Amino acid sequence: MSASIPRIATIVLAKREARDFETALGSIPLLEDVAILSEGKAFEGVISESLTQADIVNALESCGVKADICIQPQKDRKKKLLICDMDSTLIGQECIDELADFAGVKDRVSAITERAMRGEIGFEGALTERVSLLKDLDITVLQKCFEERITLNKGARVLCQTMKADGAKTVIVSGGFTFFTQRVATACGFDSHQANTLIEANGKLTGGVGMPILGREAKLEALKEHSTEFGGRAAAIAIGDGANDLAMITAAGLGIAFYAKPLVAAEAHCAINHTDLRTALYFQGYRESEFIS
Repeated sequence: MSASIPRIATIVLAKREARDFETALGSIPLLEDVAILSEGKAFEGVISESLTQADIVNALESCGVKADICIQPQKDRKKKLLICDMDSTLIGQECIDELADFAGVKDRVSAITERAMRGEIGFEGALTERVSLLKDLDITVLQKCFEERITLNKGARVLCQTMKADGAKTVIVSGGFTFFTQRVATACGFDSHQANTLIEANGKLTGGVGMPILGREAKLEALKEHSTEFGGRAAAIAIGDGANDLAMITAAGLGIAFYAKPLVAAEAHCAINHTDLRTALYFQGYRESEFIS
């Protein structure tokens, strides 16, 4: 019988507090090779074959410590492809909801967005319905929306820049719109971006979206396409929050649910619920001293 593959547990605390850090270190039965990735914040170690994520969560919760946790094989943790959703992942907003606010229909659009992200309705139909409500919105509003409403989530640029410096390819694949992915890609330093296109005419949105729509299956295909040069999907880390991200998250070598809907969090390899996007670096074994901003 072949030996089992060693597993690494990475623990990233919600707060950088020395007391909580020492408590967490002492409460989890790590067998060997304990490494401090960030003093007072993140550590990892090889764990026993029987230990589960639930065991670690329970141990931490019993001590009153909140943390994000990832258990994975020790081998090949540092990925060669970073593929990310944009809305509510790299940025703190849903762009279409913010555009809808300018059009006076945010409540209607946000309700549809929420149902689509939870997987209750199909993404493609939900997108066309929402975009139709933006008809006749002046295209100058897009830049105004970006400048006044859109903010990068903490760690977005550090995640991208650190992986790029280590030789990884970085890609945004969004069910949102190219107007925004282009600007977010530039702000973070992503190599490329893919998204949907808002159709415009005579300086206004027509209420239409370019075809084919980039949704769940298109994101999976993008993962397959971009990871080919690195030997396949196992070399990729995929991060997202909604149902249309689920296929690429579960297919990637490491799929992370970021403050995600319950359906996504339940099926992803691990989740970020308490910290920020820099945790995706810790999960790969990066130390804070290696981070690049």
